[in-house]
Amino acid sequence: MATTQHQRAPGGGQPPGPPVRVPFPVVDEVARHCAQDAEPSTVHIEIHLPGRVDEERLRSAFAASLARHPRALMRERPRGPLARRYEWELTEAPDTDPVSFPPCAPGALERARAGALDRAPALTASPPLRLDVVREPDREGCVLLFTVHHTALDGPACMRLAATAAEIYSGSPIPPSPAPARPAAAPLPRQSRTPPLARPAQVAPGSPGPAPVPGNALLVAELPVPRRESGAPYTVNDQLMVATALTVADWNRAQGAPGADRRPLRITMPVDDRTRGPEMPIGNGTRLVEVGFTAAELAPGTDVAALLRTTAERTRALKAQPRPQLGHGAGLLTVPLVPVAARAVLTRGLRVAAGPWTSTTLLSNIGLIPYPLDFGDAGRATAVWFSAPARMPRGLTFTTASTGGRLHLALRWSRTLLGERDGATLLDLFTRHLAATSSEAT
Repeated sequence: MATTQHQRAPGGGQPPGPPVRVPFPVVDEVARHCAQDAEPSTVHIEIHLPGRVDEERLRSAFAASLARHPRALMRERPRGPLARRYEWELTEAPDTDPVSFPPCAPGALERARAGALDRAPALTASPPLRLDVVREPDREGCVLLFTVHHTALDGPACMRLAATAAEIYSGSPIPPSPAPARPAAAPLPRQSRTPPLARPAQVAPGSPGPAPVPGNALLVAELPVPRRESGAPYTVNDQLMVATALTVADWNRAQGAPGADRRPLRITMPVDDRTRGPEMPIGNGTRLVEVGFTAAELAPGTDVAALLRTTAERTRALKAQPRPQLGHGAGLLTVPLVPVAARAVLTRGLRVAAGPWTSTTLLSNIGLIPYPLDFGDAGRATAVWFSAPARMPRGLTFTTASTGGRLHLALRWSRTLLGERDGATLLDLFTRHLAATSSEAT
C-alpha cells in the first residue's frame, strides 16, 4: 500500500480545508465488503516486557509514533448511497486516545486477549487500533497488547508503530533493519503438482460444543526454533509450512474427513516485500500466495527431508513471482463502475460461492522480529505473539514470530469449527511435526 502523507503548512500545521482523502486500496475494500460482527477481522499482537512502562511516557511516545507515521491516523469517511469508493480520511491527530491501562488484576491478560478477538476497533475513529497495557499482580512486567482492524492495517505495519514508540520511549535509536531476504534470480523452481482448480481439503470440524459461541479462540505457545544444517536448501519458514501441512493432514484423517486421503491441501502464505525501516509503508502491505501439497505427499510415513526440499522449491518460486496482493480477480471487483454498495453485495456473494475452494488454512510467519523493542527501564521484549483472523470457511490460522531464539506460535480458530480440546490437540500435532523437521530428526 502506498504511503500518503499529510499536506503540511509552513511551521508544521495543516493547511485549512478538509482532511486528506485516500481511496481504499484493493485489499482494504475487499476486507471492508466482507466485514462481519460475528467474526471480527482483527490482528492481535502482544509484546511482553520484563518491566513496567510509565503511563504518561508511553502515551506520549505512542502519540509521537503516530505523528511520525501519519498514514496510520485514518478513519473511514462517511459516504452516500451512490458513492463509488470507500475513502480514508487522514486526521492530524487521533480522534480518541488508543492507549489504555486496564486495572491490574488476576486474569487481565486472558480478558485482553479475548477482547482482541471479539471486538474490532471502530473504522470511523482514527486510528483503527487499540493498545492495552496489561498488568497482573502475580506476574512481573507488563504486556503491550495491540488490537488492529485488519481492514486498515496488518501486523508488520503495527509492529513498525510499536518499534518507533519504543525508540521514542527509550531515547535509543533503532539500528537499521535489513530488508526481507528474497531468493536471487535462478532457474524457476518446480511448482506444486496440485491441479490449480482442484478443490482443496478443508479443516475437519472438531467438537465445538452443542451451542458454540461465534467468534475466534486462541492458544499461544513458546517452542524451540527447529534446527537446520548449515547450507540447508530450506528455511525455517519451509519447516513451519511442512509442519502445518502435516498437522492438518493428520487432524483430518483422525476426524475421518471425507477425501482426507485424496484431496490436496493449499496453505495461504503472506509475503511481505516492504522495507522495515522508518519509511516502511503503513497499511495492508502483504501479498497472498498459496502453497500446494498433494495428498500423497502428506501420507503417513512421508519422507520429511524430501518434503522440506520440495516445499522450499515451491515457496521460492511463489516469492519470486510478481502477483497482485489478492490475485488478479480481486482488482476487477473493486473497479468503481457501480456504487460501492452494489460491489459489496457481489463480493460477499462470490465469497460464499467460493467457500469450498478457499485454501485449507493460513500460515503467517512474521520471522525474526527485526526491532529491539527496547522500552528503556521497562526492558526489551522477551516474547512477541501475533495472531491472524480465523474466519470461516478457513477457520484456522497459524501465526509465528521469533524473539530471543524462541519461536512464538499462536493457534487461532473459529469457535464454530473447533473447541478448546481440539485446539490443544492441534498444538500437540504441530509441536511434534515441527520437531520432526529439525536437522536432528531428518
